[in-house]
Amino acid sequence: MVTLTKIRSNPAQLDTLATQPGYRPDDQSDHAHRQLIGYIGLVLPILLILIVLRRDGVVRWRSLDSISAYYYTGAVAAFVGMLVGLALFLFAYRGYKNEYYWADRTASITAAIAALGVAFFPTAAPAGVAPLCWWSARTGVFHYACAGVLFAMFAVFALWLFRITPSGEQPAPDKRWRNRIYLFCGVLIVASIIWTSVIRLKGESIFWPESVALVAFAVSWLVKGYALTSIRVTARSWFRL
Repeated sequence: MVTLTKIRSNPAQLDTLATQPGYRPDDQSDHAHRQLIGYIGLVLPILLILIVLRRDGVVRWRSLDSISAYYYTGAVAAFVGMLVGLALFLFAYRGYKNEYYWADRTASITAAIAALGVAFFPTAAPAGVAPLCWWSARTGVFHYACAGVLFAMFAVFALWLFRITPSGEQPAPDKRWRNRIYLFCGVLIVASIIWTSVIRLKGESIFWPESVALVAFAVSWLVKGYALTSIRVTARSWFRL
């Protein structure tokens, strides 16, 4: 069974881990950990839409202009809960035990704190919804600051940390094509941040650029966690039963 915190002192366990695709002895967070982070980002916008359509209806859904606005809907539990879950997994993420360990930890902790800020300091209430009695303009400013930091950290992982090859090593062919995916996802996240900033100034909905950034973030983490390879291996084992 794959665990999120690996104890590498057991020789039998080391043999099992060494058979995993992309295994590195200095990896302090396994593929399942990265996949869970990716799946949260992938499922979040889809789940929010489905819950709101079921609980609040199409008219209410169409009035929401951002993912953050779902805080004021029947999907508030999913919105806050998944952001808190994402924060916990990011807090626990340790990356690789090499010269870039500090960067992995700094980026993951920063992203985790930002995710909690987005969850617990909501944006302004949408039109037609009564504002929260404790909400203030400062709350909204802090919310957008945290959201900006969170998406920025997503870009840092995709554009830099995931594409690093340790000193003295040559990237394998598998690593090279993965780096292209990380680069594409990172550029897409940055483009979505710019897109969001521009249309927000125009007073337009930012739901879709935010969703694009979340999906790009999710794909980068799923690729880093060898999700497709894991699915293939699982499918083969099922067919053999």
